[in-house]
Amino acid sequence: MIINTELERKGDLYPSKIIKFSKEVDSAFFHTDNNVILKVTVFRDSLLRFRFTTKGYFSDDFSYAIDENHSRGFNKFEVTEEEEYYKILTSKLECHIHKSDLRTGIYDINGNVLMEDELGFHWEEIYEYGGNVVKMSKVSSDGENFYGLGDKATHMNLKGKRLENWATDQYAYQKDQEPLYKAVPFYIGLRGKDAYGVFFDNTFRSFFDFCHERRNVASFWADGGEMNYYFFYGPQMQEVVTSYTDLTGKPELPPLWALGYHQCKWSYYPESKVKEVAAKFRELQIPCDAIYLDIDYMEGFRCFTWNKEYFPDPKRMVAELAGDGFKTIVIIDPGIKIDPEYSVYKEGIENDYFCKRADGPYMKGKVWPGECNFPDYTNPAVREWWAGLFKELIADFGVKGVWNDMNEPAVMEVPTKTFPLDVRHDYDGHPCSHRKAHNIYGTQMARATYEGVKRFSYPKRPFIITRSAYSGAQRYTSSWTGDNVATWEHLWIANVQVQRMSLSGMGFTGSDIGGFAEQPTGELYARWIQLGVFHPFCRTHSSGHHGEQEPWAFGEEVINVTRKFIELRYQLLPYLYTMFWQYIDEGLPMLKPLFYYDQEDTQTHYRTDEFIFGNHILVCPILEPNALGRRMYIPKGQWYNYWTNELVTGGKEMWVDTAFDQIPVFVKAGAIIPKYPVQQYVGEKEIEELTLDVYYKEGKETSVVFEDAQDGYDYTKGRYSLRTFTLTGKENDLVIRQHKEGKYVTPYSNFKINLTGLPFRVQSVEIDNEAVSLEELQLNIHNSLTISKDFSELHIKGI
Repeated sequence: MIINTELERKGDLYPSKIIKFSKEVDSAFFHTDNNVILKVTVFRDSLLRFRFTTKGYFSDDFSYAIDENHSRGFNKFEVTEEEEYYKILTSKLECHIHKSDLRTGIYDINGNVLMEDELGFHWEEIYEYGGNVVKMSKVSSDGENFYGLGDKATHMNLKGKRLENWATDQYAYQKDQEPLYKAVPFYIGLRGKDAYGVFFDNTFRSFFDFCHERRNVASFWADGGEMNYYFFYGPQMQEVVTSYTDLTGKPELPPLWALGYHQCKWSYYPESKVKEVAAKFRELQIPCDAIYLDIDYMEGFRCFTWNKEYFPDPKRMVAELAGDGFKTIVIIDPGIKIDPEYSVYKEGIENDYFCKRADGPYMKGKVWPGECNFPDYTNPAVREWWAGLFKELIADFGVKGVWNDMNEPAVMEVPTKTFPLDVRHDYDGHPCSHRKAHNIYGTQMARATYEGVKRFSYPKRPFIITRSAYSGAQRYTSSWTGDNVATWEHLWIANVQVQRMSLSGMGFTGSDIGGFAEQPTGELYARWIQLGVFHPFCRTHSSGHHGEQEPWAFGEEVINVTRKFIELRYQLLPYLYTMFWQYIDEGLPMLKPLFYYDQEDTQTHYRTDEFIFGNHILVCPILEPNALGRRMYIPKGQWYNYWTNELVTGGKEMWVDTAFDQIPVFVKAGAIIPKYPVQQYVGEKEIEELTLDVYYKEGKETSVVFEDAQDGYDYTKGRYSLRTFTLTGKENDLVIRQHKEGKYVTPYSNFKINLTGLPFRVQSVEIDNEAVSLEELQLNIHNSLTISKDFSELHIKGI
C-alpha cells in the first residue's frame, strides 16, 4: 500500500530539496538536505539506473541478479541545471530531477512522457527490524498497460492488479493466487505506442500495484533494502526485453536432448518400474529423451544417496537406460537430514555450512527426511562444497541432469511455509537475515547445483531445473511452474505462465503437463500435450497418488494424439534449437505474446491465448472440453494454416476449425521451417537430410537455422552452422538466398525443400545462376525438390 490512513499514521517520509549535485563518469549524484541521495547511472543511452539511500551514504553495491558480462556504454551523458530541475540527457532519453522533492520524469528526445513520478520515492522506517519500507509511485496514463513479473497465475495484462514477490511453496495453487514460487520484479509498461521496462532489483518481499488501489497510479515497494530500479526504454517491446535479459544474463545452450520430451512422476520406483515405463515408450514409439527420479530413489530421502532395495545398482541402471536413449534426471532438495551417520550432514556440521538462527543455533525444519538443516547457498564456500557433492551422481553413475525442488525454501508444519525471518545468511560477504535472502535462496541453490553438474559433466553441457527462482536464475537453470492442478483452468494458467516467463528473461520454462495434483481426463491430457510441445521445456509430471499419467494411461486415441504431437516437436527440434540460439545470442524471448509481436495493434493488448513460437509459428491452444474449433486472433500479416495450408490474412479475429488431434497452428508466409526426421530420442539417427518447409510469400522474409554438435562447447569457439535464408517472392518467381556462418560442418549434404503456396507452376530452376533439370532435383507433384546444402541462390521460375 502506497498511501492510506494506516501508513499516514505511521508516517511516510519524503526527500526534501536538493542541496548538492555532482557528476562522475557515468553517474549523477543528487543530495537533499534530509540526507537522501539519488544516484542516477547511465548504463546505455536507453538504460538508466536509479538508486536511493536515506542514510547519507550507499552500502556496498551487490546484486545476485546482474550479469557481470552485460554490455554497457553510451554515446551521450550531459547534465544541465534548469530553474526547477536538473536535466540528464542521453542520445535517447531526457530525465528531469526536480529540485524541490527529488521526483523524476523520463521522456523521449521529443519530449513525450515515458514515466513520471507521482509521489515518487518515499519510505517508512521499520522499527521492528530496522531499515525502511522503500516505496515508489508513478503516474499511469489512461490506456497504459503492464506485463511481465515472471511466474504469475493471472491475466497477461496486469492492469488493475496487485501482485507480491515472495517465493512460496503453493501446492495446487489457483488462478490469481499470490504469491507463487518465483520472484521476478521486472515489468513492461506500454504507454501509447511506446514500451518501457522497470526492474526493481530488491530481494526483500516486494509488491507491485498496477492501478489497483488508485486508478492512475502504478507503484512498487519492498519490506527492506534500497529503492534500486532500472529503467529500460524501447520504444519497441523487443528492445526492452532484450535489454533486461542482457542485464540479468542469458544461459548457455542446453544439450539438444534437453529440448526433447521428458517423463516424470512422484515417484518411479523401484528399478523395475523405471524400466517398465522406459520400455513402454519405445514399444509405443512415443519419443522420449529423459526420465526423472523423485525423492523415493534416495535412502530415507537423504540427498546424494540411493535406496539399495529399490535401486541395487544405480550405475548399471543408468547405463542401461542410456543405452536405450534415456537420460536419467534426479531430484535434489535443500533439506539435509539431521543424522550423525550421514556423511553429507557430518560434512556440513564440521564445516559450519548450515544456516543459523539469529542467536546461534542451526536452523531446523521438517521436510521429507524429517528434521533437517539447510545449507547457506549464499556462502561461496558452501556453494563450492555443494558442487563437489555431485561427483558420484554425475561422473561416476552417469546421471545427466539435476532437478532442484523445495528450494523456496519450503518447510513443512510451520504457518509461514519457510524459514523464520531471523535466520542468518552470508550473502557473499554481505551478512543479512532471511528477509533479504529468501527470494534468492532457490537461485543460489540452483547456481551451486549448476556449477557441480557442469564440472562433472564436462565436456558435455549440464542440465538443471529449479522450482524457485529470482531474476538472473536463467544463467544457471531451467524452470517449471510448480505444483499445478489437472483442470482446464490450469491449462489456461500454464499457457499464460510460460509466455510471461519467456517475456521475463526466463525462457527455458514449462509446466507439469496434465497437472501435478488430481487426475486429468484423457481429453485434458491430450490438449495439454498439444500446448506443452510448444513450450521450451516439455515434461509430463504428476503426483503419483492421484493415478497414472503416462501417455498410455488414457487409451488408444490419446496415445495417438500424444505420439503425433511429440513427433512434431522432434521434427521441429532444429527450429526450437534455433529459437534457443537467438535467445542466448540476442536475448529474444522464445515465446512471444501477441502484444509483444505487434504492440501497435490495440486488439493484442488483452490477448492471453495466442502466442508466436519462435519467429514464424502462431499457436493457439484449445482450452475447453468438447471443442471442435475456437475463435482466435490472427495478428498482422499472412499466415498458412499448418494442417490445411489455407492462407489467411491477419489483423482480425476468426473462427478456426480443429479436430481432437489438432490445435490451431499457423505458419507465417515467407517462413522457412527446418525439420529433422522423427527420432525416438536425440541422437538415435544420423541426420542425413534437413527438410526445409518453405511457405511462399509475395515479398521478402528472413529465416535462420542454427546447428552444432548438439552438445559440448565447440559452438563457443565458432564451430556452429548459422544459415540465414532470405526469401523473395514475386508473381511468377521465388528466390531463396543463403548465407552461412560458422565452422561446423553438418553431417547431411542435402536439403529437401517442400514448397507450399506457390501461385504458379514450376517451369525452371536455377541454382547459383546455373539451370538444373527438374528431374535432377527430384521435383514431384507436391512441389518437393532436393538440392545441395551449399547453394547460395535458388531461383524458381514459374508460369
